[in-house]
Amino acid sequence: MADSSQPLKFTPLDALHISLGAKMVPFAGYSMPVQYPLGVLKEHIHTRTAAGLFDVSHMGQGELSGADVAAALETLVPGDLQGLKPGQIRYTVLLNDEGGILDDLMVTRPAEAEKEDTLYLVVNAACKDQDFAHIAAKLASRAKLVRFEDAALLALQGPSAAVVLARFIPAAAAMGFMTSHTVTFEGTPIRLFRSGYTGEDGYEISIPAAKAEHLARTLLGQPEVAAIGLGARDSLRLEAGLCLYGNDIDTTTTPVEAGLSWVIGKRRRTEGGFPGAEKILRQLKEGAPKARVGVQPLGKAPARAHTEIQDANGTKIGEITSGGFGPSVNAPVAMGYVDARFKAPGTKINLMVRGQALPAEVAQMPFAPHRYNKS
Repeated sequence: MADSSQPLKFTPLDALHISLGAKMVPFAGYSMPVQYPLGVLKEHIHTRTAAGLFDVSHMGQGELSGADVAAALETLVPGDLQGLKPGQIRYTVLLNDEGGILDDLMVTRPAEAEKEDTLYLVVNAACKDQDFAHIAAKLASRAKLVRFEDAALLALQGPSAAVVLARFIPAAAAMGFMTSHTVTFEGTPIRLFRSGYTGEDGYEISIPAAKAEHLARTLLGQPEVAAIGLGARDSLRLEAGLCLYGNDIDTTTTPVEAGLSWVIGKRRRTEGGFPGAEKILRQLKEGAPKARVGVQPLGKAPARAHTEIQDANGTKIGEITSGGFGPSVNAPVAMGYVDARFKAPGTKINLMVRGQALPAEVAQMPFAPHRYNKS
């Protein structure tokens, strides 16, 4: 995690946030906007109904290159990276030797023919220094890692995102979900990813830091687009059932326990060859002792992180890892880990909120349907 004793860093859009009236808070070592005058609830709804623009420039961006770069990175993650086609993105996880999750990340094989020996990486802000040091050290003899310190990252999310972006970058509309292309915006090369962290269709846009504010202001000048802060980003991803590293996944959780078994490629399940493979493959076959589940409180009180989960007899069976109010579903929503015997949707449980046992049940995720562009 970020060292709170260190001075805060600022993204290339800091002045823009201030000019828009954002409330700034420390997050992962950066000064980041938690909300704008519109407010968290309205920002959330606006993203679900139109398009929201997020500053995610605090994330770590880098490029890994080498003759067998995909095979090399597969020694650290369980995903099938050798099977990535040009322009394709894959979500995967960095693992420690016990099968615990060091971080989750996006890996892209660039579409350009001259980049066939390259993978583009985007990692979480709070983990980026450790992640990049880990990757560089483990793969020192097989691949070279270059960090992009002068690149901003924006996310345009929501049902209107494609229409808006196509006004300036026509090629954006034809991109499929989890694909990437290098395009230009007013003569500036940018890397475009059709992906995001809200459950909605949308894009993440990597652009040179010096050009980021102009792009952001151009997009915010469109009637469908509003600036969105960390508060709504968190409620959007929670409704979508997406994990936040450090809350819902960490070194104490395996991909199987986290409900992320789908990141383990079919070939990798046969061959292994990733950290913690013996434990993870055993859990795939025999089951894991705990499971990440959706939790639906049956009253109006939200269940926050670290809320104890009990069975009907008052025995502790787990803990909430993320929780809050879901504006799209107009109800409290949460996720957490329970003893695997209690993971079935509909299972009645209790949540210990301020000393009271409040009724809830295990729920199917996502709480709000994913609306990615799968065409």
